[in-house]
Parts: sequence; C-alpha cells; structure tokens
Amino acid sequence: MHAAPPMLVTLVLALALALAFGTLARWLRLPPLFGYLVAGVALSPHTPGYVGDAALTTTLAEVGVALLLFGVGLHFRLADLLAVWRIALPGAVIQVGLAMMLGGLLGALGFGLHWGAALVFGLALAIASTAVATRMLAERGHLSGPAGRIALGWLVVQDLLVVLALVMVPAAAGAGMEGLPSALLTAVLELVGFAACVLLIGRRGLPALLSRLARGPSRELFTLGVIVAALGTAYAASELFHVSFALGAFFAGVLLGESDLGHQAAAEAMPLQRVFAALFFVSVGMLLDPAALLAAPLISAGALLTVVIGVGITTFLLLLAFRVPAATAALVGGAFAQIGEFSFLLAKFAIGLGLLPAEASAPLLAAAFGGILLLPLSQRGFAWAARQLEASRGWQSWHAAGQGPRFGPPETDGLSGHAILVGHGRVGRVVAAALMRHGLDLVVIEADRRIAERARSLGVPVIWGDAARPEVLEAARPEAARLVVLALPDAAEARRVLQQIRAVNPDIQAAARAHDDADMAQLLGAGGVALAVMGEREIALGIADFALRRLGVGVEEAQATVDSLRRGRQQIV
Repeated sequence: MHAAPPMLVTLVLALALALAFGTLARWLRLPPLFGYLVAGVALSPHTPGYVGDAALTTTLAEVGVALLLFGVGLHFRLADLLAVWRIALPGAVIQVGLAMMLGGLLGALGFGLHWGAALVFGLALAIASTAVATRMLAERGHLSGPAGRIALGWLVVQDLLVVLALVMVPAAAGAGMEGLPSALLTAVLELVGFAACVLLIGRRGLPALLSRLARGPSRELFTLGVIVAALGTAYAASELFHVSFALGAFFAGVLLGESDLGHQAAAEAMPLQRVFAALFFVSVGMLLDPAALLAAPLISAGALLTVVIGVGITTFLLLLAFRVPAATAALVGGAFAQIGEFSFLLAKFAIGLGLLPAEASAPLLAAAFGGILLLPLSQRGFAWAARQLEASRGWQSWHAAGQGPRFGPPETDGLSGHAILVGHGRVGRVVAAALMRHGLDLVVIEADRRIAERARSLGVPVIWGDAARPEVLEAARPEAARLVVLALPDAAEARRVLQQIRAVNPDIQAAARAHDDADMAQLLGAGGVALAVMGEREIALGIADFALRRLGVGVEEAQATVDSLRRGRQQIV
C-alpha cells in the first residue's frame, strides 16, 4: 500500500486545519489569523496528535512572507517610502534602541545574561513582524494610506537593523571583536549595492522582462514570470547582498508597482500570497510549547509586556512626538504591538552560537503568540488613547504648531444645499471633479495633510482634519448640507461620520463606498445610506444594464432592475 509522503501530509493538514479554524474564528467575529495560529498549535510536536514537519512549514512560511511583502510592494511607490524617511529612520532607530534596552534588562534579570547577550535578547523583542503589521493594516483598509506608508518605512528600517545585527551577533558571542569594523563595513557596502541595483537596474529591467511576457499569447507564462520575479529577486538579494528574503521580495513589488504591470501582477500573485501567508501563521503556532511557557511564566509575561511597551507604545509616542496625527499614530502603534519572523531568526542564530540559552526561545514565542492574539485589544486601546488626545486643546495647539504651510479653511458661512465629500483619494477626487464641473457647491474633508494641500492647490475647497471629530465636521456646515458622500475605505468609520451628520441633519442624502457584502448590508440597513457602491458589483451592474438594453429591454425597465439589484431587493441566483 502506497503511503503519502510526510511533506504532503503536513501541507494538506496545515491548509485543512487553517481553513477549519479560520472559518471558526470568523464565525466568532475574530480575524482568521487566530484560527491559523490554533491550527499550528494542533500540528505542534508539543500537543497530542499528528506532528507536522516544522522545517517544511517554516520554509513555506518564509515564502509566504516574501509573497505577502511582494503584494504590499506592488501598491507602493519609492516616492511614498522616501517621503516618510524623515519620520521612519530616526523613529525606528530610537524605538528599537529603547525596546532593546528594556528587553536587555529583562534578559539580564531573567537569565543572568551578560550585557552583549542581553542586548541581543532585547533586540529580538524590539522588531515588529512585517507580515502581521501589514496584514492588520490591510484588513482595516489603511495599508495604502498615511499609516501604511509610515509603517512600511518603519519596518524597512527595522529590517535593515536586523541585517546589521546579524553581523554583530558573532562578535557579541566572542567570535572576535577585532573583525567587527570590517564586517560592519561589508554589510553597509552590501546594502548600498542592493539599493543601487534596485534603483539603477531593477527599476527598468524587471518591468521590461515582464512586459515581454505580457505581450505574448500565454497567460500562464506571465503568471509564472510574476512569481519568479518575486521569489527570484528575493533569493538574489539574499544571496548576493545578504538582506532578508522578505525585503528583496518587497522591493521587487515596489519596482513592478511603478509600471503599468502592477495591477495585473498583484492579481496573479494574490491567490498564492493568501495561501502561503496562512502557512506563516500556522508555522508560528507550531513553535508554541505550553510546557515551556508554564516553566517560566514571569519571564514570558515580562517579554509580552516588553513588546507591548517597547514596540507598540514607544512607536505610538514617537509618532506623536513627530507630530503625526494621533489617529494615524494609533493605527501604526496598534499594528506594531507584536513580534514575529525576524525575532525568531535572530534568536535561533544567537542560540546556535551559544550566546543565548535554549530556554530563551520560550519567552520570545510567548511574546510573539500573545502579541498577535492581543492585537485587536491593543488596537482598540491605542484608538481610545488617540481620541482622548485629540479632544485635548493642548494637543491640538501643539500639533498644529508643527505643521507645514498653512492654508485657510474654505468660506462656508451662509453655505446651504451643498455637498460634503469626506475623503479626496482615488474615489473622492473623481466625485469632486464631477461636482465642480457642473458648478455645484462642495466642501471636502480630508485627513491626510499632503492630499489636502494638493487638492487645495487645485482649487478644491478643503477642510483638513478627521471628519469623525465634531470640531472638524462642524466647519463643513452639515446642518445645511443636501448630500454627503463618504469616500472612506473603512465602512465603520463612514457610519460614525454619518451618525454625527444625521444628528444635526436627519434628512440628508448619503452615499458611501463598500468593500464587501457585509459592508453593503450595514450601510444600507442601519447606516441609512441611500447608495452604497462596491467596485465589483458596480462593474457587474453596468454590464447587466448594457446587456438588458441590447437585448430589447426598455430603458426604464432595465434601470429599475439594476436599481433593485443594487439595493439587494431582487434575488441574485
């Protein structure tokens, strides 16, 4: 009888359990990654039942992180990253330094480590997981906004610090301090070489190669080319320049994202990205040893506290010090209150050199597992702190004093029957252009200062600030407005803004964007929105309207059918 290879059994069970527990997590109104972590615990060698191949799962997880960051890179531009360097570079260095000292103190007290080993232990507790942070920001619709840009810049700096740390760890282990300067110089030159290849070669070469495949008759070859571009660039960066596999994949995505191939490349990579990203969280769950956690409960709890304070809270406070809006700082800090892949890599390397005891891995895993599980609570806590801060007049005046060029708010006194547009991003600016073309009165509220300044320079009447804040919303005269268009990526935030407007203007008409059927149902139901638009559905309705009219259905009857489908009143079979 033929037995299935252990590799195949591990892969099938990992995916099947991830699906089962992920579905259960969604049913319990939790993020699917909770289910993926539990699936990993079920396959762990430390729990009863089948034991998965940890080495295989870890390798597949590394591919998953690379594909995840490749997808993230496709939605970013080098200009976006360069624009946040003045915040990300000093901020990440200070945050890592503070968290490293805090974690080092824990290592010295808990394991009796000398200063070099203690700082390595602290550094492992100071690096947020890129996979987790980007996933959490993406699920809340903020990955492509200011919070996402700052987070990505911050994470790239953290990654580069890990590269330098891997050079210094052997010296801290006593392998020779005399060779440290030359090793550091080599590492810096390799990073400079990597950056030069990214800017000078990859920026033109990679899109050109994929363009040739895109012009060919085979769709499969283009799909294969996208995956090879992601993983091949990541492997080359790792082998030639000794940067992380994930960082190489991220910059491959950034390069392709600047070409017209970006959207299709993202579509081709997305299915694999989702599957392998799930395997990453399964691999984290497989590392958890409940017995080891029970053997050192105080150190494990201290490690988790170090991560929350040293990574999450420190990041939040530093962003506030850089005068980043409190809501944006809360999003980044809430997503950063955890550790992950680079912490495991660093700890494994240090334990192999004898710098850290094997027992040090248990508190790191406790901090990683606990941080991820507590992320929803952390995010709510940071959001609450941001709201309290924004309500403080002292914060408002201090934050405003550090802003760039000022512009006066649009004149809204006496304005009546106008439209309020919340958000001037890709959706909002199209709506604004249509209204302004017909000379209709319009007031835009935009939370991103750069976008607000750009819109103002084009003659758009803009109020800069968070529309969820009553002081900002009042400036747009919602009590006299006829229409509000909520061009926000977050449906929950859109409902909060609409509730405030309805409190002073119950009869106002409202339109909003939605990302899925659940958003549509909430906005059209309790949200009281007259029109909720979801991209894929509107494409389908447009095609349906065209088909009905071309097949002889009258204009009014066709429009009635489309309206009925849009509102969900007619069953879709």
